[in-house]
Amino acid sequence: MEIISDLHTHSRFARACSKAITLDKLEEYARIKGLDLLGTADFQHPEWNKEIKANLKEDDKGILWSKNKFPFLWQTEISLMYSDEGRRAVHLVILSPNGEVADQIVDVFGKRWRLDYDGRPIFGISSPEFVELLKEIDDKIEIVPAHCMTPWFGLYGSKSGFDSLKDCFKDKTNKIYAIESGMSADPSMLWRFKEDVNIVSFSDMHSFWPWRIGRESTIFEVSELSYDNVIKAIRTGYGLKSTIETIPAYGRYHWDGHRKCGFSCPPKETKELKSICPKCGKELTIGVDYRAEELAKEPVDYKPEGAKSFFEFIPLHELIAAVYGIKQLGSKRVWETFNVLIREFNDEFNILLKTSYEDLKKIVHEKLAKVILLNREGKLVIDPGYDGVYGKIVLKDDDKVTSQKRLGDF
Repeated sequence: MEIISDLHTHSRFARACSKAITLDKLEEYARIKGLDLLGTADFQHPEWNKEIKANLKEDDKGILWSKNKFPFLWQTEISLMYSDEGRRAVHLVILSPNGEVADQIVDVFGKRWRLDYDGRPIFGISSPEFVELLKEIDDKIEIVPAHCMTPWFGLYGSKSGFDSLKDCFKDKTNKIYAIESGMSADPSMLWRFKEDVNIVSFSDMHSFWPWRIGRESTIFEVSELSYDNVIKAIRTGYGLKSTIETIPAYGRYHWDGHRKCGFSCPPKETKELKSICPKCGKELTIGVDYRAEELAKEPVDYKPEGAKSFFEFIPLHELIAAVYGIKQLGSKRVWETFNVLIREFNDEFNILLKTSYEDLKKIVHEKLAKVILLNREGKLVIDPGYDGVYGKIVLKDDDKVTSQKRLGDF
């Protein structure tokens, strides 16, 4: 059984997340994306916890099912911020084996910290202490460092205070079995660090739209859907088939830069500038590309034995908007084209990964069909993201549709 999963999601109660997020919306757009399994998001938040329990029914394998038979796992994200010879900060995805254990986690958290102010709460506890706290509840609780390369809260980020798993988790490092790659990095970058850890990929979505949910996912191959089988795959790699990644340059922290000044640059130029913005004289935010070179122990083409395969592409809405020169991903024209494709080919992953050029151009403009293929083949040119700004697709004029005709006129 092949399961495409997104196990890092958020509710409307998390800061900077859409207030329209509901479990029904998560399920609706997960199906449109082509996902088979979601994380519940933010299960320790009191109001969201009530909604999970009111709308999802748990089976004896730790899987929560919606009324329309879509599966979820108990999941949340926690932010740790503390001092240990300087600032230390990391975001962690937490998975719980069942509702009983999730309740115990909520109870332990609630006795120490406030839980109602944010779906992604900040706790002032060290990483090793936090791991110990959870493992005392149940060893089946899974802890995965989130978006591991982003500057401020990624394990390997330039501002996190850590350079390795050992720096972060110390004597509890053996309890960390996987890291989440994050949008600005991919497995090939992380292999070079030579850390003894598996790599998963999830979206960290802040809204349910198809250009957010599932944009990064993990494909499991298991005999049946159960929490134990998913966790076994994460911990051992057996059953962890591959990951779906965005192209790293599309991520918001790939290059170095300064958002306020609209300035970005590759690592080589950053070094020449001594990490100072040439426009305002302030320090640049150091991105993933630079940081990866700092931490790498192996050359760019290094691939460890047993490394998992991965796919890289940009979400379909982004492709449609780029081809038609539309700035707003949620515009009527983009949705119109997207929906035509979904009606014909069932879901976005099927379109991006499998549908042939010949079949695509029967339904949409041949230039869009071409760009979908370029996306699949890793041949798109991306103007890299930096300091919180997403990367942008750069197309040749010949690859753009300048006509304003409607779909039926092609």
